[in-house]
Amino acid sequence: MAEGNGVVVTPVPPKETKAQRAERLKGALNPWAAYAEIERFARDGFDSIPPEWLNTYFRWWGIYTQGDGVGAVGGTGGEGKALRYFMQRIRIPNGFLSAPQLRAIADLTERHARGVADLTVRQNIQLHWVAVESLPEIVSTLSRVGITTIGTCGDVTRNITGCPLAGADADEIADASPLVEAATAMLNGAPEFYNLPRKFKVSIAGCRVWCSYPEINDVGLTAIRHPDTGETGFSLRVGGGLSTDPHLAPRLDVFVRWDQALAVLKTVAEIFRDSDVLREHREKARLKFLFLRHGWTAERFRAEIQARLGYRLDPAVPEAPPEDVYRDHVGLHQQRQPGDLAERFGSGALRTTHMQNLVVLDVPRERASALTAEAEAAGLTLSASPFRRGTVACTGTEFCKIALTETKGFARHLVEELETRLPGFDRHVKIHVTGCPNSCGQHWIADIGLEGKKVKGPAGLEDAYYVCVGGGLGRHASVARPVGFRVPARETPAALERLLRAYLGLREPGQSFRDFAAARSDDDLRALLAGGVVGAVARDLPVAATPHHLE
Repeated sequence: MAEGNGVVVTPVPPKETKAQRAERLKGALNPWAAYAEIERFARDGFDSIPPEWLNTYFRWWGIYTQGDGVGAVGGTGGEGKALRYFMQRIRIPNGFLSAPQLRAIADLTERHARGVADLTVRQNIQLHWVAVESLPEIVSTLSRVGITTIGTCGDVTRNITGCPLAGADADEIADASPLVEAATAMLNGAPEFYNLPRKFKVSIAGCRVWCSYPEINDVGLTAIRHPDTGETGFSLRVGGGLSTDPHLAPRLDVFVRWDQALAVLKTVAEIFRDSDVLREHREKARLKFLFLRHGWTAERFRAEIQARLGYRLDPAVPEAPPEDVYRDHVGLHQQRQPGDLAERFGSGALRTTHMQNLVVLDVPRERASALTAEAEAAGLTLSASPFRRGTVACTGTEFCKIALTETKGFARHLVEELETRLPGFDRHVKIHVTGCPNSCGQHWIADIGLEGKKVKGPAGLEDAYYVCVGGGLGRHASVARPVGFRVPARETPAALERLLRAYLGLREPGQSFRDFAAARSDDDLRALLAGGVVGAVARDLPVAATPHHLE
């Protein structure tokens, strides 16, 4: 308050930033301790839900508002309008499901979600068209079969992913699923970890193909055997992530012993939680920004972990990252000890994968052909083309408020078109479709990444895609590079056909598509996509902040 000439002047308080609002709300309430409020909203109806629950607290229970089908263009500030319905995400640690659990989810989907559910790239299942009145029944029904929705959204540890064939893969280094289960119990729902600066993604896997994508997680633990002792431990990577600032997680110079894994993971979570500098800007709050903005190095991170642990970790041992291969486990595979597995899992064990697929376990060899035929009859193929096998799509405008393009139907159409245009194509290629720059469809790690845009067409605004090429993980990991080419959705199949035909005709013997793209300039790749020389088009950046709910 200031006085002058007898006039009392009260200063106007500065406007609260998004980060300040988020931190204030999180500091005021742990949503995990307030489930009774959700039950009250279900009794009193949608209009009883206050803004802080609608836009923030619900997310800690995997609940978030559903878009109206138009996407970002239907609203303001880069975010579209919400319906009076919700999307409900279900946590599936390591992708482990039983037949009774899947039947319970299917029943809830039919009764409360208009029969619409998605498999996500983090091994979760996501329901749509959920009314607030249905939320308590969904939560209680899932709880009875041993599943929860807690921690599938919000500034918390998201679903901890692992190899879907853990314990079944005959070639795995170790079955790391017990650690996934223990880590989930340690972090999910724990009061000391309900308020992190932003989402915290963890993968723990023992397979050789790194199917859980450790390179793009905040924490990636991948099993490795010590060459001198034969002991099974883990390589550790930290600070990975995609969105609008892709960053591949650096490997730390440590060999994490099996009995150290949980303590190391908890310590990294504490470092993240205690990094107040990450709470200042919502769009720069992921763990990776310690590296991207605040000068951290792998050496500093290792030192901080060891200082908090109170002991030194063994130095890293040589590892052999997988080649640029599919990481989806699609097809028929040899299982380890099928008798023991049947006893352990029963006859109805299923797993969700990071490529939005389902794995069925414990199938006797003599029944594999019958299973294949029945799956094919239901429209589920086990011998998929590279296009069908390697295509991933985010939710898109059908349900997401910030998406710019429809993705699911487009991806199906694209696959069908490419199968027709390029019959017999047998090369490894991954095509990832994301409806906006935030990369829920993980276009940065695809051979061909398609980033959704809106462009002016003959009849007004229409869907289009900005093309990125050459992304991938493993031995020669790299982020896909934008090549300056934007194409209407209706012309995308033809553009990709031109590019892939050129690859087939011009590649060196044994040359992968990624190597083919890396050997060519942006100008060359644009010309192959367009069928002639075209100028570069700048890549648009997102208007809105990255929302909580993005996978």
